Amino acid sequence: MYEGRTAAEPGIVFGHENMGVIEEVGSAVIEPAASAATALCCPSTWHAGSARTAWVGLLGFCTTVNPGFAGGAYGYVAMGPWVGGQAEYLQVPFVDFNALPLPAGDEHEADFSLLADIFPTGYHGAELAGVRPGESVAVFGAGPVGLMAAYSCVIRGAAEVYSVDHVKERLDKAEQIGAIPINYDEADPVEQIKSRRNGEGTDKGIDAVGYQATSAGSSAAGGEQDEVPNIVLNQLIDVVSPTGALRIPGLYVPADPGGVDAQAAKGALLINFGKLFEKGLRFEPPVQRQELQRLLA
Repeated sequence: MYEGRTAAEPGIVFGHENMGVIEEVGSAVIEPAASAATALCCPSTWHAGSARTAWVGLLGFCTTVNPGFAGGAYGYVAMGPWVGGQAEYLQVPFVDFNALPLPAGDEHEADFSLLADIFPTGYHGAELAGVRPGESVAVFGAGPVGLMAAYSCVIRGAAEVYSVDHVKERLDKAEQIGAIPINYDEADPVEQIKSRRNGEGTDKGIDAVGYQATSAGSSAAGGEQDEVPNIVLNQLIDVVSPTGALRIPGLYVPADPGGVDAQAAKGALLINFGKLFEKGLRFEPPVQRQELQRLLA
């Protein structure tokens, strides 16, 4: 948004990772926990609590708070008129349903701040990919969300978690939390992972990069990297084994004024869908699909 790579309106107040203390409670609030002086952590995307998507637990896709769009967020492009938290005061709509009241005191304040976005976003990728004990997972991207996704896979019991990036400090941190670092500047990350697995791919894959993904090599020579917005999606399709699952917490947009070509500017990316179809890859675990069918029945 700062770089003009979205359709953000001039004057937008940013800030979708919010935590603060209630100063005033509106007349529509009925939840007793929402009282003055209560500390709150506010999810980055939120829900009115009344749409069909709330009934099935898909709280990132409210269809009522932002007409014509599935989802609402504070201070974020196309996610509604809700002012962000980079301001002195923040209005918290539907606080009964969304905000998480925090215990008194500031002993764990730094930990709670992660609950607004970074940790839940990474965990969301692992949860929706259905990562289970003993499985192998490839996580592309080792920024804050990618590291949290890799860590989430570790604490969910994954036997092997591969963290793909090219920044040394990020890869070092990934190794510290129990992941296997893969530097894509050194060689094709898909081939690196498969060579470590005797030619086999992984059970699951997570894209924590998004549409500003880059190609390998050029940064090592001191230059800017070439942007390739579909590269991670296609690498995931290549690295995940047949019938495996992949999830995409990385950001993709329907319009990109700075897109690398006319198609990318419209959010249209060329992916190897035929290979995805041939391998029987899925975007949600069977257990979740069955649970949704049960709830909708």
